[in-house]
Amino acid sequence: MTAIMTKRIYDAPAASDGARVLVDRLWPRGVRRDAADLTGWFRDIAPSNALRAVFHHKPELWDAFCERYAQELDAHPEALKPLEDLIAKGPVTLLYAARETTYNNAVALKSYLEKRLG
Repeated sequence: MTAIMTKRIYDAPAASDGARVLVDRLWPRGVRRDAADLTGWFRDIAPSNALRAVFHHKPELWDAFCERYAQELDAHPEALKPLEDLIAKGPVTLLYAARETTYNNAVALKSYLEKRLG
């Protein structure tokens, strides 16, 4: 399977990133669109605003967040198709804006995709 990585959008782009995909619903503060070097912005696969508000990067809610986020993704498989197409072609880096590097939607999405794509 192709490599799926995660990275803060505030970190400098690297050649090893492959396709760079922003997976947040909101555009990150202080990032110029031309400097982001994005392949795409897939806001439709970001967690719902309601789920984001409940979780708010609290480690104690991580498992519940991942489960509910997976349910949201399962309910809209068509939204995943463009991302899955990119993954089939080569390395993909899922970009996020959160300061929390362990408990965020990109990490949850990476885990979900790795299970889904086998």
